Amino acid sequence: EKLCGPTPTCILSFQIVVENSPEIFHGEVEIVDVNDNSPSFPEGAVRLQMAESIAAGSRFPLESALDPDVGVNAVTTYLISRNEHFTLKTETTEEGITIAELVLEKPLDRERQSSFQLVLTAVDGGSPQRSGTARVVITVLDSNDNAPVFDRKLYKASLIENSPSGTSVVTVHASDADEGLNAEVTYSFSSRASLKVQELFSLDQWTGEIRVKGKLDFEGASSYTLDVEAVDKGSPAITGHCKVQIKVADVNDNAPEIEVNLVTRMVSENAVRGTLIALINVIDRDSGQNGDVHFQIPVKIPFKLQTSPSNHYKLITNDSLDRETCAVYNIPLLAWDSGSPPRSGNKTIQVWVSDINDNVPKFAQPSYTVYLMENNAPGASIFAVTASDPDLDQNSYVSYAIIESLVEDWPVSSYFNVNPINGTINALRSFDYENIKHFQINVQARDAGVPPLSSSATVNVIILDRNDNAPVIVSPSVESGSATAEIVPQSARQGYLVTKIMATDADSGQNSRLFYQITKSIDTTLFNVGQNSGEIRTARNILQSDNPLQTLVILVKDNGQPCLSSTVTMN
Repeated sequence: EKLCGPTPTCILSFQIVVENSPEIFHGEVEIVDVNDNSPSFPEGAVRLQMAESIAAGSRFPLESALDPDVGVNAVTTYLISRNEHFTLKTETTEEGITIAELVLEKPLDRERQSSFQLVLTAVDGGSPQRSGTARVVITVLDSNDNAPVFDRKLYKASLIENSPSGTSVVTVHASDADEGLNAEVTYSFSSRASLKVQELFSLDQWTGEIRVKGKLDFEGASSYTLDVEAVDKGSPAITGHCKVQIKVADVNDNAPEIEVNLVTRMVSENAVRGTLIALINVIDRDSGQNGDVHFQIPVKIPFKLQTSPSNHYKLITNDSLDRETCAVYNIPLLAWDSGSPPRSGNKTIQVWVSDINDNVPKFAQPSYTVYLMENNAPGASIFAVTASDPDLDQNSYVSYAIIESLVEDWPVSSYFNVNPINGTINALRSFDYENIKHFQINVQARDAGVPPLSSSATVNVIILDRNDNAPVIVSPSVESGSATAEIVPQSARQGYLVTKIMATDADSGQNSRLFYQITKSIDTTLFNVGQNSGEIRTARNILQSDNPLQTLVILVKDNGQPCLSSTVTMN
């Protein structure tokens, strides 16, 4: 009774999801009623007043008994205690409720019997049967000959749900064959009218017009039965009865509701197609086309819907996922019905993509060129490489190492090392350009994933020359501290080639470009030297008056910064 209320068939639906499987199993539990409630009357006594002149065959509706059970366990029969004046007639409404009416079989005579005490028994159809009773107290009144009679025993009306307050539903009418006050009639709901009915409808006591008073909801109830009575103003007053049956038509006043049961909020980027993400149920409390629901998600996402019975759906993966491309999906769910105009509902679910180690660390470029000046300080940093990994957490933690190889028959690790954390490369020794001019180092970047992934880059180290070598004079050859001697004929004329200074420089480039000049001489007008050639020639003809022994100091310097030089003395 708490779960299902008055619904005859009560079914609770459920779903079973198998862990690590995309399968869903639908189940139903039917709650079957047992006869655990006895019929009971809201009031312990039903009180009726009847004029002694009322005609045989007149009917008087009796209050119905309440039984929370349903089906055969609900009230099926009414009995009245044995008497000679009254019998019971029962009928079943469209809602399946059994109602009873008291029928006068034999005329009344107030002088012989002014009241009756009867027992009304309501019996259900359960096994074993249960029953409840109420007293029926009938007072016989002095003559008011005619009871009000309605035009119809049953009035029928229909209106749409959510009709505004004050909407006219139907007008009942009763007439009384008496005259004067005995013929004046007022209308009211009978005591059998439920509190809910009185909240939803109003009845004008003078005109008999029934109007909407509260909010009608088709989903709450699709029909109502109203018990209306007309009472004249005679003394005693006599009552007439009728029923009003009101059908409520559905309008599309409920938007579809989307219920989401997330199986997982996090899906691995290597999840196989068909991985179950969520169970979705779409509900529309309207009926007919108003409750016919359509449901969709966007097309251009790696997810799709699988339809199950009764507007149940499975959201599953439909394509490969890549966390580095899209780490989170906000999936809009849209449902709409077939009403006119249609109503819609929406909801957004968020699905995160978890990382796997599917990306290798990547250097900014496959190879680098580093220029290192010779005579560098051992231990100094010469360069730094950087690799990035778009994976997440430990899958993106990159460490660096030098891949071992030989340089000049020595392991490259004896020349360089790399900081494993930041990729800084340090030179472990000082290099001499004149001995080695080029290195090649292979650096590996490796992530911390399981299993780890790695890549490598080549670092080409070019040693640059420094001006650390002075020119060496190779010709003329002289011993340390001595001068060389050259013989020039007395007849030598201007431009005579005396000798050529030849020098070398172990450096390269501008550091090895040599220039020659005379820095000291006895007679500055007699000889000159080619700046680039090093050729010493007579600047004029030799005269008899010239000193026969001339001393020259020749400077040879390179083009380095600062420049280095050597000298040679010639006689």
